[in-house]
Amino acid sequence: MSTEENPAAAPRSLAEALRGRDDVSLAALLRSRPDLITPVPTDLTQLATRAGTRASVVRALERLDRFTLQTAQALAIASDPATYDELLGLMAGDDGDPAVSAALPHALGTLRAQALVWGGDDRLRLVRTARELLAPSPQHPSPTGLGPTVREAGAGISPGRIQELLATAGLPSTHDSVSALNALAGLFDDPERMSALLDQAPSESVEVLERLVWGPPYGQVTADPAPRLRWLLDRGLLLPTAPGTVVLPREVALRLRAGRAHRTTEPVPPPVEAAAAHRPQMVDATAAGQAYTALATVEELLKDWHEGGPAVLRAGGLSVRDLKRTAVALDVPEPVAAFWAELAYAAGLLASDGEADERYAATPAYDEWRERPAGERWARLVTAWLAATRTPGLVGERDAKDRTLSALGPGLDRSAAPEVRHRVLALLAGLPEGAAPDAGSLLARLRWERPPRADRTGGGAPSLYARRTPAQAAEGTRGVAARAGGSGAPGYPADGASGAGGEDDLRSRLARWTLAEAEMLGVTGRGALSSHGRALIGAPPAPRHADTRTEPTGPGDKLPVHHRQTPVPPALSPAEQATAAAAAGRLLDPLLPEPLDHVLLQADLTAVAPGPLERPLADMLGVLADVESKGGATVYRFTPASVRRALDAGQSAADLHAFLAAHSRTPVPQPLAYLIDDVARRHGHLRVGAASSYVRCDDDAVLNEILADRRAAGLGLRRLAPTVLAARTDPAALLEGLRAMGFAPAAESAEGDVLIARADAYRTPPRTPPEPVPDGPPVPDDTLLAAAIRAVRAGDLASTAPRRPVAGAADTAPGELPRTTAAETLAGLQAAVLTNDTLWIGYVNAEGGASQRVIAPIRVEGGFVTAYDHTADEVRTYPLHRITGVAELAE
Repeated sequence: MSTEENPAAAPRSLAEALRGRDDVSLAALLRSRPDLITPVPTDLTQLATRAGTRASVVRALERLDRFTLQTAQALAIASDPATYDELLGLMAGDDGDPAVSAALPHALGTLRAQALVWGGDDRLRLVRTARELLAPSPQHPSPTGLGPTVREAGAGISPGRIQELLATAGLPSTHDSVSALNALAGLFDDPERMSALLDQAPSESVEVLERLVWGPPYGQVTADPAPRLRWLLDRGLLLPTAPGTVVLPREVALRLRAGRAHRTTEPVPPPVEAAAAHRPQMVDATAAGQAYTALATVEELLKDWHEGGPAVLRAGGLSVRDLKRTAVALDVPEPVAAFWAELAYAAGLLASDGEADERYAATPAYDEWRERPAGERWARLVTAWLAATRTPGLVGERDAKDRTLSALGPGLDRSAAPEVRHRVLALLAGLPEGAAPDAGSLLARLRWERPPRADRTGGGAPSLYARRTPAQAAEGTRGVAARAGGSGAPGYPADGASGAGGEDDLRSRLARWTLAEAEMLGVTGRGALSSHGRALIGAPPAPRHADTRTEPTGPGDKLPVHHRQTPVPPALSPAEQATAAAAAGRLLDPLLPEPLDHVLLQADLTAVAPGPLERPLADMLGVLADVESKGGATVYRFTPASVRRALDAGQSAADLHAFLAAHSRTPVPQPLAYLIDDVARRHGHLRVGAASSYVRCDDDAVLNEILADRRAAGLGLRRLAPTVLAARTDPAALLEGLRAMGFAPAAESAEGDVLIARADAYRTPPRTPPEPVPDGPPVPDDTLLAAAIRAVRAGDLASTAPRRPVAGAADTAPGELPRTTAAETLAGLQAAVLTNDTLWIGYVNAEGGASQRVIAPIRVEGGFVTAYDHTADEVRTYPLHRITGVAELAE
């Protein structure tokens, strides 16, 4: 039965409206507004109170799409309560708009589901806090551009002046101001009488109304207004609100707008248009190439830092100089280098070592990651990227304290980043397969789904001065000037404003960064979502273009969009995301090139790798040679220093010859063989140890040569024995000094054994990846929701169930705990055990927190009562001395 047929059934409060919901509806509310369940409310009254708090309402409004937000804004200026027909008139106008009429029930249903609106269609009520936030006021103009009603604006006008307005408007006088304002409002609400009044208006006065009708509705006048303004003021079409300030009443503006609350309503989300279309095979191949490059780049970054990377700044992060060096080493721009460093950090492959002289280095997880198949390694990177709140695009900008934001440093977390990344990829998944999006239409769609704050707070209204004719401008202070302000609440820049601090501007930038980062990671190829990119977000296969073209015909050409776009997939839970990423990695694996087990040695001391190399071959070749150039084929160059590096790693000349012969498709060139033998002949001839340090050599002529060399003066060498020199410097500095002089010394241990220096020896202690900064409380899972709803229902039963007091107990007001004496409490509990009755009790816990509960006592003994607690839905034991009283529930 509807509330119109049974008015008594209409809820009188939001709590009563929530009480009438089923568990599925309550679960949907708590899932969409998880802040309401943190902590779990004791009953539905507390849930309703929490749902009406300012912070919670603001958070809920920020997550509405543009049309649903416009619906809430229309309700804020409608009567309270409003009818559905009144709301429809404000949204669709007097002429009606079929699209608005079709979309309004869904928008209203969303507001009801979010507990922002309650009541039946005959008594729609917007939550009071939402009305206060969205209703127009001089300090916070409404996005509708409307001003106060006649009754609100005329509250400060003298009774005599109100009667003058009635007489000038042709209305009979009244005995009080309230009835006079009602009569004036009735005139403005009457279409026929209002049309007749406006037909009498001078054209200059009509122009003033037209400039104010869409907002801002406030203006300024002088003590001697111009005739065109005087005509409006005398008839109440402009009402004074303060000395020198007037306002266009809401009823007048709505009549001039043909009943519309908004100049433009957007009931349908703007489509994401395709800027180009490519063959799906080309998209997947391009994305796979980018994915391989991403894996190689991360490995190269961490390999460059394998012996301990750049130092950590005192405030945290990389210095500008170290970021530039990293960019040069990776051969990428600095912002891209910051992205790769942040990605490795988010994936747990990179961290600081925590030492006194803190430096960045690879973590032990990096070694494990390198051994995994390529698809799994890529899946780990993109999973970390999707969930990360750290935003590399902000590197180089300045924070609120005017400090530069550095890569790997603090201040880069933006909680909206994961949601924007997933949403961008989901919208790409809605396009036909192989279609690359038009960035402008994609941003427009995102702005519709999450309107800028200026749209929520009333910014962006045009100024009257900008629309005046030269003659009107010459009139100076005799005209009407737009009131300053109207850009919304402080700190909320308009959409598109510059500055990294604006939330709305940041969301647009996050979307652009997502498109670029997805391309670098191989999630997209040529701008289109790849097949493994679709699997990454759990999207189904997309339809193909019916159009036969594969490329746009010109720079401005946009290919037609499939008229039924694929449904946008919802966000995945962490477990679902891990499963989807693993599936995406398996799809990517066959697209990646197979690793090779050979290179091509050349006579100019270089080796060409015609593709990716197998891990052992790549690792060994990376030690034995230096990378000279990268691309489709990698060129390695052999030098004396690189060969010595391999010998330092424990290889012998015979090992190196055998390695090259086994992995080269061409014969080992003679110059390379000579180079290895020559370096090996001199390697280890000198031995360096710790005294502070020493040098020993069986050939005392070599030691004489070192002592005679001027370049050895800084090493502080002196002869201890014919074959031993002592030095003041540490062994590492001594090694470097002798190598700079052209020798090839080897380090040795205290036992005299040659120390083997491995390239990947330095690792940080085990580190966990950085935790994303959540955007509010996490969405509860189904188990938590079910338990919370049971607790709220039980608590509501305890607070609202009718009860009858135990004989002799003091009367309790609604909401108060029952109060009985200790003897009465014990007697009531013992009687309930015998009769299997359910009782209402008051209970104070050890922390002093008071609550009321509904229990079914099982036994009473030893100063405790054991009972089934309907509030907690479990059996509990309560000390009798903490029970304030008992009362029986009514039948």
